[in-house]
Formats: sequence, structure tokens, C-alpha cells
Amino acid sequence: MSNESALDAVDQEILLHLSQDGRLSNVELAKRVGLTPPPCLRRVKRLEEAGIIAGYRAVIDPAALGRELEVLIDVEIYAQDRKTVQDFEATVASYEEVIEFRRMYGRPDYFLRVAVADHATYESFMTGKLSGLPAVLRLESHLTMKTIKADG
Repeated sequence: MSNESALDAVDQEILLHLSQDGRLSNVELAKRVGLTPPPCLRRVKRLEEAGIIAGYRAVIDPAALGRELEVLIDVEIYAQDRKTVQDFEATVASYEEVIEFRRMYGRPDYFLRVAVADHATYESFMTGKLSGLPAVLRLESHLTMKTIKADG
């Protein structure tokens, strides 16, 4: 099942329903896709074992954790040697405030999503952690006006 063509319409429908509500019971999922529970469960297990379903998670309201301010940050680094890049990535990935961290093709070198309580906390994160890293060349912050669509 290495590609989408190996998934039939029922598999696709199972994935759609589970992506919308990962807590669906097998009985409810089976009913929605037109199967009885045992074959539905076998299909779900097969999709999990093939790595197509990579896991399940809870989506937490950031406000409930006191992390209402979300900032997107473009990061450019000056160093390209392997050790500096690995050290930079390990350090940034360890920061609790960083909720998404991607290495990009082209510019910027990295994209971060940071969630903090407020502007003062963000300033502290930027000045106390991120901008002081040896590899950092440039940082550009983007504050979200309104989230139109977010997956999960």
C-alpha cells in the first residue's frame, strides 16, 4: 500500500471519517462506510500497519494552555556545515514554545510556528532563546490576524 492507487473507495472513506473524528468507535465508523464492524476493523488495522494512519491525537485549544498568541517565524541561518545545522535544529526543536518546525527549500531556511501566552512572553522567547543562537542570520515574525483554515 505504498501509493494512493492501493487504496480503494472504502479505504478512502475510512480515512476521511477518521481524519474528521479519530475517536469514532469501530461500530460507528463501520456504519458510516457501509461495512460490518469486523471487516472495518481489519481495514483500519491494515491502514495503521501500512503507516497510512500514522497515529491519533487530541487537538488542544491553545487558550486552555495559556498559549493564545501564535507567531509564524521565518529563519535564515548563515552556517551550512552539518554540525552547526544539527545543533541549531536540535536546540530549536527542544523549545517548548515551538509547535511546528520545518526545514524549507530555498528561503527562508526554516519555518517555525510558536505559541506563547502574550507579546511579552514572545519577546522573551525571541531575545532570550532564538535570536541568540549562533547560526541565526535573520528572523522575520508574522502575527496572525485570523486563522481561516487549520488542519487539526
